[in-house]
Amino acid sequence: MVRIPFLLCWMLFSSLTLLAQSATKPLMGIVYKRETAYNLKITTNRGLILGIEKGRLRTYDLTTFYHLSLGEIHHPKEVRQSAPPQTRYRSFVYGKQNSLFALRAGWGKKKYFSEKAKVKGVAVGMSYSLGPTLGLLKPYYLALTRFNPDNPLNYSIRFEKYTENNADVFLSNSRILGAAPFTKGLSEIGLLPGANASLAFQLDWGAFDQRVRALQIGVMLDAFPKNAPILVGERNAPLFLNFFANLQFGKRS
Repeated sequence: MVRIPFLLCWMLFSSLTLLAQSATKPLMGIVYKRETAYNLKITTNRGLILGIEKGRLRTYDLTTFYHLSLGEIHHPKEVRQSAPPQTRYRSFVYGKQNSLFALRAGWGKKKYFSEKAKVKGVAVGMSYSLGPTLGLLKPYYLALTRFNPDNPLNYSIRFEKYTENNADVFLSNSRILGAAPFTKGLSEIGLLPGANASLAFQLDWGAFDQRVRALQIGVMLDAFPKNAPILVGERNAPLFLNFFANLQFGKRS
C-alpha cells in the first residue's frame, strides 16, 4: 500500500512534464476560449462526487482549468445494515463514528493526444489536477434504545453519537434502531484540512464542439495530516486512494 502513493506521484510528475512541453506551442485552431463542465464522479470508495470545472483553452490541444467539488469519503470497511423492519429509522453503518465529507478545490491541465481533437470525433487525452481539500467531519448519530435500570419494561429512544462512555450501547446491535436523521450533527462539524491529486485518461466526443461531453477514468488521492476518525475499532488512515469514472457535460464559449 505504501508504494501506491509513490506510483501516483510518479505518474503525476510524468504528466506534468508532458503538459509543460505542450505549453510552448503557438495558438492554433482554437474555436472557443472557455469551457464550463459539470462533473458526476463515481469512485471505488462507493462515493458520489458532484462538482464544477472552469477551463480556458490555451491551444487546440491544451486546456487549463480550476475545479470545485463535494463528496463523501467512506472507510473501506463500512458495511451498511438495514434498520429493524418495525422501526421508522434509516439503514445504518455499524461502528461509524463520523461521516467524512470532502470539499475539494484544485488547478490542473488537460492535454489531448489524438489528432481527432482538431475535428469532430472522439479525442483521447490526459488530465491532472492538484489542490487543497477541506475535510468535514460530521458526528454520526444512531437511534439507541435506553432502558430504565429500575424497570426494564420502561425504555426511551435517544439520538446519540459515539463516546467512550456510551461505547457499550453504541456498539450493541440489539440497542440500535437505525440511523438518526441526516441533519443531526450538522452543528457539530469539525474541520480536517488536507490535499488532493488526480490523474485521468479522457475521452471527449467532439472535443471542440460547443457542448462538452466527456468521460474520464482515473485515480485520485486524498491526503490528510492525521488519521480521519470514521470507524470505531478499525484502523483509520490519513490517505484515501480511489479509482473513478467521471461523466462531464457542459458548454464552451
